Amino acid sequence: MSQPIPLKESAMNQARVESLAGDLSRVAPSFDAEGFVTIVMAQLARLELKARIACVADTLADHLPADVSTATAILVTALPPHDDATFTGSDFGLYTYAPYSDFIARYGCTRENLDSSLNALKEMTKHFTAEDALRYFLNAYPDETMEAVVEWSRDPDYHVRRLASEGTRPKLPWSPRITLPVEATIPILDELFSDDSRFVTQSVANHLNDITATDPELVLTTLGRWRDSNRQRPREIEFIVRQSLRTLVKKGHPGAFEFLGLSITPAVDVAELRLDAPAVAIGNSLGVDCTLRATGTTTERVVIDYVLTYPRARSGHGEAIFKGTTLDLDPGESRTVSRTQPMRSTASRKLAPGTGRVQIQINGRRIAEAAFELLPAR
Repeated sequence: MSQPIPLKESAMNQARVESLAGDLSRVAPSFDAEGFVTIVMAQLARLELKARIACVADTLADHLPADVSTATAILVTALPPHDDATFTGSDFGLYTYAPYSDFIARYGCTRENLDSSLNALKEMTKHFTAEDALRYFLNAYPDETMEAVVEWSRDPDYHVRRLASEGTRPKLPWSPRITLPVEATIPILDELFSDDSRFVTQSVANHLNDITATDPELVLTTLGRWRDSNRQRPREIEFIVRQSLRTLVKKGHPGAFEFLGLSITPAVDVAELRLDAPAVAIGNSLGVDCTLRATGTTTERVVIDYVLTYPRARSGHGEAIFKGTTLDLDPGESRTVSRTQPMRSTASRKLAPGTGRVQIQINGRRIAEAAFELLPAR
């Protein structure tokens, strides 16, 4: 079976670099397309994805006019046509254009170029999200940048509206942190939660989920206002609530369960918890079967999560919580749920041989556990 192509190879490769060079030479005949491609490709193979994007951006700076505003105008003009009414590309965009907004962040984040740079990010995000680049402007010029973001939250193009939420997220993955107070973005989210694009509302929910790390009450209050406003379709507001509270639910936050109308002490117990083997090698999977039984006199809705405690490669133990399922159990009903739990190391989770355990978490409370041995990879 063929190996999957690494993202860095599919996202930024010679074909994409040549495509950029062709676009730029068409709008700026003096652009040295051949020299640009040669210099980039001499470096690309040894670089990871973000470094590849930075390499292309820096090489653009060497081949475009030294005046940043002139260079920015060329980049914007070189973008392909974009008609949102008929757009058929990926919502996220094509990595081909990621170096454009990276160029703006690296060279255009100055007082002199602020307006033209922000306007460029607005256009560039329609082709590849400019969420990372925006954060440099939020940190350097927060007031002026937030004025632009407020306007973007009302833009006709859903890519631009999504940028208003995604670019201001407190904990945007793989991007620099911003110093903006979390409450400063609530007016933006108030504008966007009623959006008709799932691309936008998914970002709004992820934004609120980020805020739960520091201010859960702000999130619960905000969701309450939105739910009472009737400005969003019931199914969509349910989606936003569920996604916004997912981390609080995993952590067993009582306020989140109360908001969802769930008891933190449901009349449910674990009748049996079984692992399909007493030991599993790193890289393999462990089967988990759990039989729940409702012991009360009313139907109970339960949110089931799986907590994996594992030996860490350096020392001690780590913990990871995995989403299970949601069930309605009638009085006296028993139900068995199953999960196949991969035992793989990841960038943030390095497993080592030793004793681990699986715990069953019901509505935020851990009520049963089973131990297993983690063996060296075979």
